[in-house]
Amino acid sequence: MVSIVRRTVLVAAALVGAGLLQPAPLAAAEKVKIVTDAGFLGRHAYFFVAIDKGYYKAADLDVEVLRGQGSADAIKQVASGNVTFGFADAGSLVLARANEGLPVRMVAIVYAKPPHAIYALADSGIRTPKDLEGRKIANPAGGAIPKMFPAYAKAAGIDASKVGWVVASSESLPGLLALGRVDAIGQFTVGAPRLEKDAAPKSVVELSYADAGLDFYGNGLVVSESTLAAKPAVVEAFVAATLKGLRDALADPKAAAETMRKFHRELDADLGAAELVKVKALADVPGVPLGIIQPKQAQATIDVVAGAFDMKSQVRSEDVFDARFVKP
Repeated sequence: MVSIVRRTVLVAAALVGAGLLQPAPLAAAEKVKIVTDAGFLGRHAYFFVAIDKGYYKAADLDVEVLRGQGSADAIKQVASGNVTFGFADAGSLVLARANEGLPVRMVAIVYAKPPHAIYALADSGIRTPKDLEGRKIANPAGGAIPKMFPAYAKAAGIDASKVGWVVASSESLPGLLALGRVDAIGQFTVGAPRLEKDAAPKSVVELSYADAGLDFYGNGLVVSESTLAAKPAVVEAFVAATLKGLRDALADPKAAAETMRKFHRELDADLGAAELVKVKALADVPGVPLGIIQPKQAQATIDVVAGAFDMKSQVRSEDVFDARFVKP
């Protein structure tokens, strides 16, 4: 028996050496696409940190990051199956669920505080929310800021119907503001460093939604319900690897921005690092693990949206948020 086994092993080895018998191929990594909320900016560096440091590869994921054009569009891309994940605004997700029935959920939070803001040049005469009435604000069509503006207007005590919106690409907004071609622009607070640099020596006025007393979740990772049902292990692996990249990026913003420049040479590393400092201010909540979705804050997000919009259907927290994938 021993001699038979030995001969079998020798024959198999000879066949492999002759190329007649190939070893079983390794399982291919899961191909994953994620679309950003808007463009490729320093605030997105942690995705590229996770790629560069092999965090996704170690999780058997082959990740491609795509340029986005607003949270609403990112949510639709996920719902349609064009991408696996999106980086999108929670308020926009509530609206997409209530009014369009899009089966998409948020599985990790990055902006645990609202990043939404309106920016104007100081010499525009816009100093307070009331000054926005009769003015026009530029923003991408599918952006989170116009989506959530009625909630801001209600909290700030202004008439949202008296404020106009101009459609512009995310990349064009800083230039439009600096040149005074629009009255104001919508921008997340993480974009303030770029606005201030481009507008210098003029100063910039920030009207943040948080300053009006709003408290709700901002952006996080979203995924379709079909992927949640079919590939929960992929979701868990992607979330864990992304948060690992996020921790590294927040610990060393400059290094993270330089890493992203390997993939996108047009990125200004100094501005990228400054954006990540702003991300840290939104992501870090004392005593709360990075990325975790808290039931109270999730419900508060739904309540803010429901209080400002007529929604076609009621939305429960579990319809929009899935907290299983971030471990305390």
